[in-house]
Amino acid sequence: MTGVAMRLGPLTDRLTLGLLALVALVLGMPALKPLFAALYPSLDRPLYEAETFLTLTLDHMALVGLSSLIAVTVGGLAGVAVTRPWGAEFRSLLESVATMGQTFPPVAVLALAVPSIGFGPLPALIALSLYALLPVVRNTIAGLEGVPDAVRESAQGLGMGPWERLFRVELPLAAPVILAGVRTAVIVNTGTAAIASTVGAKTLGLPIIVGLNGSNQAYVIQGALIVGALALVLDAGFDRLTAWTTRWRLGG
Repeated sequence: MTGVAMRLGPLTDRLTLGLLALVALVLGMPALKPLFAALYPSLDRPLYEAETFLTLTLDHMALVGLSSLIAVTVGGLAGVAVTRPWGAEFRSLLESVATMGQTFPPVAVLALAVPSIGFGPLPALIALSLYALLPVVRNTIAGLEGVPDAVRESAQGLGMGPWERLFRVELPLAAPVILAGVRTAVIVNTGTAAIASTVGAKTLGLPIIVGLNGSNQAYVIQGALIVGALALVLDAGFDRLTAWTTRWRLGG
């Protein structure tokens, strides 16, 4: 039984299955044209062909990756800063700004940014970065504050300075909580990035928006399937990363 389980392992792994499904959908969507034609016989164009799904997926991932990187960098550094004695007075201000960033709908940010910045990926990048800020800030603060005082005191007793304690003790212990915030930010941005196509950014939201405007449900399904598959792959990837982080903390 063990040998069978080992042989079937890759076939039952969520990340592997998700990657296979994503690649199949991105590269194999043109092969499904007869299926969509049969499902929607009234449509003259049952398959979105203005851009390849590979191009749209890569552009979508680039926008999600860059906006998430900005949010993680800014939110992580800010979260660390307000948990230090010299930055504690700015904590309430930071939490208010981060909360406003997620409370404000990305569509509203896009609407405000377009008149001054113009159409394209830049207003979408700003909106997504702001929207992803709150979970990163919140979990960074929670993770660092969750480190027991006894551990900090022990590290100080070993002669570690403030920065050495931060990087060698506090951040490793807080890593799972911080990673959970990053995971939330990335997954939320993956779905939210679809609306970036309303301001001219090329994402997987393009077939969805064109389909909604043209009453073409086939386009909507095609875009949504790939967005969903991408989100599942990223979520499974974070599962794997969380498990690795846990083993690393335990020294295994």
